[in-house]
Amino acid sequence: MQTLTIISHTEHYKLPDGTIVGLGSTVTEINQLLDLFDNIIHVAMLHDESAPPSSLPYVSDQITFVAIPALGGPKFSDKLSILWKIPSVLKTIRLAISKSDYFQFRAPTGIGVFVIPYLVVFSRKKGWFKYAGNWKQKSAPLAYRFQRWILNNQSRKVTINGIWNDQPKQCLSFENPCLTQEELEQGHEVIQQKQIKPGAIDFCFVGRLEDEKGVGLLIDAFMDLPEAEKAKINTIHLVGDGKSMSDYKLKVNNCGLNFRFHGFLSRQDVHKIYEISHCIILPSANEGFPKVISEAMNYGCLPIVSDMSSISHYIKDDVNGFLLYPIARERLVEKIKKVLNLNDSKYSQMIISQIKERNKFTYSYYNNRIRQEILKINAV
Repeated sequence: MQTLTIISHTEHYKLPDGTIVGLGSTVTEINQLLDLFDNIIHVAMLHDESAPPSSLPYVSDQITFVAIPALGGPKFSDKLSILWKIPSVLKTIRLAISKSDYFQFRAPTGIGVFVIPYLVVFSRKKGWFKYAGNWKQKSAPLAYRFQRWILNNQSRKVTINGIWNDQPKQCLSFENPCLTQEELEQGHEVIQQKQIKPGAIDFCFVGRLEDEKGVGLLIDAFMDLPEAEKAKINTIHLVGDGKSMSDYKLKVNNCGLNFRFHGFLSRQDVHKIYEISHCIILPSANEGFPKVISEAMNYGCLPIVSDMSSISHYIKDDVNGFLLYPIARERLVEKIKKVLNLNDSKYSQMIISQIKERNKFTYSYYNNRIRQEILKINAV
């Protein structure tokens, strides 16, 4: 019987009936890890708010959620309050790890500043770290730089986004998994039938609705299009929520374009947006490799994405998507125009060229690599 303890900052919520649900993308990934482990303990943050529709429950009672307080925040006082909670958080983590054969710590996160040093110095348990952020972020917050420095200078395996010439031997380049085998097959069927036609072209954005994620830039770029180009657009779908949503809604009012704000959606409903969309736009100024890129590509969405971190390792400009650099309104307008002026033959060629990469983002591919390269279990 093999038990894994996962430590993360993943948001969890309690439903009125007592069911615990968590961030859908992470919960789905953990559910899939039951192919490798008999039991999983997830130590993560429990929030008091109502759960968004994107939250999911665990699929098995072999997964146990262990709550720690929701720590951190934008204010200095929020960060200072973490200091008082460190002993109780470490006690909870220590107890969970004592019941396990392996641990996985998911970085970067605020609690990583003290949890990673604790695991490196004081724990003899076998385990690994998953760094899901931008491994090469030059202007990273001090806390993130500190976490990267420690991970660079310890011996346990670290899975990172991208392939880098100077990465230490313990750092393994891993894709961020996001697709089940069923979703892969469904995406293949969608791609075979998908077409692009002027006047019926759909775009989407999936993520937090805030300027840091490039939503304001996205809106400005669409509004800058000539009227003839705007006429080729059906709907611009914005999936997610954020502090600036009401401002964005006001901004696009009477702009002549069909912006549709969906708010939070379930995983299944987000995939339905991908199915009807021809392009996903993510003009963020800082990313690792967001799961939504590979999820959208699975359903034939051409990505317009910022050229940073490991993104260009998978997205090739004018081949299977479009890279945005510099991240500026004028450059984004250019890329949107390219999508709007694709003929159906070129569009089909581009989305079909994505197929060979899709399998790398399946949970089965990811689990097999964990089995062989981290757990050192021969393939069966």
